[in-house]
Amino acid sequence: MAVECMIKPSSLQTMTQPPSPKTQQTQQHKEDDQKPLVFDASVFRYQTEIPSQFIWPDHEKPCKNTPELQVALIDLGGFLSGDKEAVAKASQLVGEACQKHGFFLIVNHGVDNKLIADAHCYMDDFFGMPLSEKQRAERKAGESCGYASSFTGRFSSKLPWKETLSFSYSAEKGSTNFIQDYFCDKMGEEFKEFGRVYQDYCKAMSTLSIGIMELLGLSLGVDRAYFKEFFEDNNSIMRLNYYPPCQRPEQTLGTGPHCDPTALTILHEDQVGGLEVFVDDQWHSVTPNLNAFVVNIGDTFMALSNGKYKSGLHRAVVNSETPRKSLAFFLCPRDDKVVKPPSGLVDTSSPRKYPDFTWSMLLEFTMKHYRADMKTLQVFSNWVQQKSNQKL
Repeated sequence: MAVECMIKPSSLQTMTQPPSPKTQQTQQHKEDDQKPLVFDASVFRYQTEIPSQFIWPDHEKPCKNTPELQVALIDLGGFLSGDKEAVAKASQLVGEACQKHGFFLIVNHGVDNKLIADAHCYMDDFFGMPLSEKQRAERKAGESCGYASSFTGRFSSKLPWKETLSFSYSAEKGSTNFIQDYFCDKMGEEFKEFGRVYQDYCKAMSTLSIGIMELLGLSLGVDRAYFKEFFEDNNSIMRLNYYPPCQRPEQTLGTGPHCDPTALTILHEDQVGGLEVFVDDQWHSVTPNLNAFVVNIGDTFMALSNGKYKSGLHRAVVNSETPRKSLAFFLCPRDDKVVKPPSGLVDTSSPRKYPDFTWSMLLEFTMKHYRADMKTLQVFSNWVQQKSNQKL
């Protein structure tokens, strides 16, 4: 934006000499410092010195030679077909994983491979566009949907080295073209097919999530239909993640350490690698598997399980050569559903750990009041309790 300088006539007499190069340089640095930071991946990926806002504290920086996490591999095909032995085995493996760190892999999931490939292809197309084009879908302050180039508009330090495109999905009746309409409105009619692919992908993820919820119910000793019914009219979030190369990968993170505030995350990633999970007081890498989805428990399901299952603490690292991309579906209950554990998971030896809340309350908290990290659920619980006490 051009700035007009109003100079008084009397000042002209004193300006006999132009400013020195050093003075001009100082003024330029001041102007650059005042400009809002914009994360343009097409430029930043080549910078040998990254902005200070992206440099993480030493104790949070990536580790070298992280050990590989042995993640349980669940054959969902046998479970969904009703094979008793497969059901028992899957239930046992899921229960063990969710008590330890909250992560597991699923194969034979029934999701069409072409649909997954198309979702990756359109993700490549979107993030390959110029920044000005992507910004047509820019995410507004305090909202959870839209395009975001890092979190430059929300935070001033420990920024993630990534771009994201997030949008809502509704499993409620009458929402069949919800995503398609969203992209046509934001990006134009040429994005109709783009929207259709992600509408189909989200529908497949919603169906898959319900099957996983049945498995989680069984593993907790709850009626198989309990969590299935709780989430069947879900209002969920889909996110496309793009982590560009970084010339100083040892200084930054693609995503900082956090637990997902949502109920369940289903992730499909490319073969680049970068996902890390914190287990036994150290970070472990998760090896990509194109035939599998990575599934992890989030804070909302941790509350539903009354703390019996862990919300998985994880992060993403970047590298200097290859971009990494992933598709993340975050299962969330309908906004007004009250999140509380079934009675069978509460007794004198396992009293209530978290207060009742709705998903819309937790979403608002993470969008407007608190940056999601490893303590989100506990801090949110305290916040809910304080608000409740204020009403008394």
